[in-house]
Amino acid sequence: MSTSDVAEVLIRPIRDSDVEDLGRVHAQCWHETYDKLISKASLENLSPRRMAELWSRMATRGEEYNQFAALLDGEIVGFVGSGPARDENPPRDRELYFIYLLAQYQGTGIGQKLFDAACGDLPGYLWVAKDSPRAHRFYERNGMVLDGAEEVHPFLGEDLVEVRYVR
Repeated sequence: MSTSDVAEVLIRPIRDSDVEDLGRVHAQCWHETYDKLISKASLENLSPRRMAELWSRMATRGEEYNQFAALLDGEIVGFVGSGPARDENPPRDRELYFIYLLAQYQGTGIGQKLFDAACGDLPGYLWVAKDSPRAHRFYERNGMVLDGAEEVHPFLGEDLVEVRYVR
């Protein structure tokens, strides 16, 4: 993928009509991201249909949520979401909930465009898998630092160790 291709990517708010495509991309991203972190058996329960059902609820969130899709040639290739902090004692008021991009588009600048759309240069925080060095480098390039917090979060019926980044 060339730089000119990335320039043609469209970042736009998520629409409720996107739920089927988001379900497909979300499921694929989770397989690509978590296949080394959790068991194959847990991932087998993950389907585009199940993820589309999740998106049917998430796509209609209020204005305090920033949810964007990245489209290339009219197809969703990634998505991002941020909003009010969910933790009991959050280090910042805003949280980056998720950012996923199909593996073939990682390293092209599309992820940066998604991050910028949802977070800009505002203070915020996020939880990320502890064993995800590529993601760690991405967040660090965006001015985020580990604050020492670490938690075990349930994920698809298993435990996933996550660390917190803050900016």
